[in-house]
Amino acid sequence: MGANKIHSYSYPTNIRFGPGAVKELPAYLKSNHLQHPLLVTDPNVAGLPFLKAIAASLNGAGVFSDISKNPVKSDVLKGREAYEQFRSDCIVGVGGGAAMDVARAIALHINNKRDLFDYDDLQGGSVNVTETIPHFITVPTTSGTGSEVGRSAIISEDESKKKRILFHPTLLARQVFADPELTYELPNFITAATGMDALTHNLEAYLSKNYHPLSAGIALEGIKLIGASIIGATNNPGPDSRASMMMGSLMGAVAFQKGLGVVHSMAHPLSSLVDMHHGLANAICLPYGMEFNVPGQENKFKDIAFSLGLAHSPPEEVITFLKEMNVKLGLPAKLSEQGVSAEQIGELSELAMDDFCHPDNPRPVRLEDFKQLYERAI
Repeated sequence: MGANKIHSYSYPTNIRFGPGAVKELPAYLKSNHLQHPLLVTDPNVAGLPFLKAIAASLNGAGVFSDISKNPVKSDVLKGREAYEQFRSDCIVGVGGGAAMDVARAIALHINNKRDLFDYDDLQGGSVNVTETIPHFITVPTTSGTGSEVGRSAIISEDESKKKRILFHPTLLARQVFADPELTYELPNFITAATGMDALTHNLEAYLSKNYHPLSAGIALEGIKLIGASIIGATNNPGPDSRASMMMGSLMGAVAFQKGLGVVHSMAHPLSSLVDMHHGLANAICLPYGMEFNVPGQENKFKDIAFSLGLAHSPPEEVITFLKEMNVKLGLPAKLSEQGVSAEQIGELSELAMDDFCHPDNPRPVRLEDFKQLYERAI
């Protein structure tokens, strides 16, 4: 896929993709007369050499990294204060999903002064986004959420951990620098877990009940790229596999404007209730959610099987393939291995039922269904 070259794309926003692409950031800022960027990242990325190199290349840059693994409102408020303290004129989100969500929410809140959750899209809050968004740039460092090309941020309430969605078309990054080299030093677990998140995005987007042929086609290609490269990227990484993973991740985020489904509704409560890594939660729940969706979707599972290199295989082979993939990636097969107990099924199921993803699932999901799915996953 031309892993040694930088390519330009404009879908859905401007993307510079390829090894070394992030080195173009200083010239980009200069050409847009931006002198005081605020780099928003997470505490782990903040200490890495490449982040320090990026900051050093940007004279006058501020760095904000005081954010939670699963972002909360207070993270955003602190970030807005940092933007004002550094007298910043733009925001550069550098990292995975958490950093991107916080960076995007900060960008929303700079000029839109109402309470942050007045902009919750699930409550019709997007109509309150009336002011301009600062120049916003994204630099992904994982191949998972694909948030670099998104238009929304998921931020939780500090106390209840209830997830809110901040969405508006103007929250799309003006420019993305997708540089696979930034993922080369990722630990195996992060590569595997974030990669399974990206695979889940593509799978659920393809199966979503909503009609969106463009996203469906992108999702199938994303499934193909990730299915062929995730094990290599995790266990024996090279430029081609890392590039394929980053592209597959980006494609998943484009595709899931079609919708997600039952797996994400299972995973979100695991992040908020037991602080489980989102990608890991998806990885464990994925085979069970996919198996739940087989009835009525047999033809789509044929397409998925073909994309995974399992041509002419029945849906059951796809489920087996996903289970075996977790094993090959060194990921746990059951939630109990992460300390989740049967006593938590009731609360997890209630939270899953209230989640915003499963209404787009191809098969309706009832509370009892969630209980049975968690029971199988535990």
